[in-house]
Amino acid sequence: MTPRQSAWGAVAGTTISACALAYAQVALPAQTLLSDYALVSGGLVPVLVGMLALAGACLSLAYGLAASDPVRTAATRVLLLAGAGGLMMSAIFPTDPSAIASLSGEIHRWAAAVVFTSLPVAGWTLARGRATVGRTAPRWNAVRAMSVTSAVTLAVYLAAHPATITSPLIGGAAYYGLLERGVVLAEMVLLIFMALAAVERRPSVRTSASPAGGGAEPARAGRPGHPERPGHPERPERLAA
Repeated sequence: MTPRQSAWGAVAGTTISACALAYAQVALPAQTLLSDYALVSGGLVPVLVGMLALAGACLSLAYGLAASDPVRTAATRVLLLAGAGGLMMSAIFPTDPSAIASLSGEIHRWAAAVVFTSLPVAGWTLARGRATVGRTAPRWNAVRAMSVTSAVTLAVYLAAHPATITSPLIGGAAYYGLLERGVVLAEMVLLIFMALAAVERRPSVRTSASPAGGGAEPARAGRPGHPERPGHPERPERLAA
């Protein structure tokens, strides 16, 4: 699989994940958090598909970066693998109802924390040191912007989460579920931007003709073993009879 194919695989995996979670959001009874849909009838499959497809997107992008730029993307690939591992752990260990504390639920929450924190840093490390001018500047600027957006949204979500001491001060219990969806959406968009920015575009080959009238003609190479001497131009070859 080429780096370009890996990048488009990451885009496809992220799109599948977004569609699966959107289906759960629309077709199933409303839940506070996205992972809570796994607890209702018919919600386990779309939640698993969404998590595993997004994990596949992270792995596909990491593979493409390893093939295209293994030196400068080492830190980014480690973070993408951490995000993929967190998504897989979240799928293996489902969440539990809010009134019940279980080992599976704790593993799920900590795995989700790894995902939420690793992807914004992965985007920032990938865009760090990239060109800020020229044709590729808009792509890398978009990656930087989405990395910052994901990090800021995550910070607000954590401040609003009922488990934090800041939640009662800002009334976070009323809207922290919406903020979680904002974090997930921002990181999905970030993954797509990272994949599109990492796609290498080969420059087109141009052949330019010599300008008419007075352009310097390219020097003709002499025949092997017979260098052309000044004042002694080569004789034209005889035409075959």
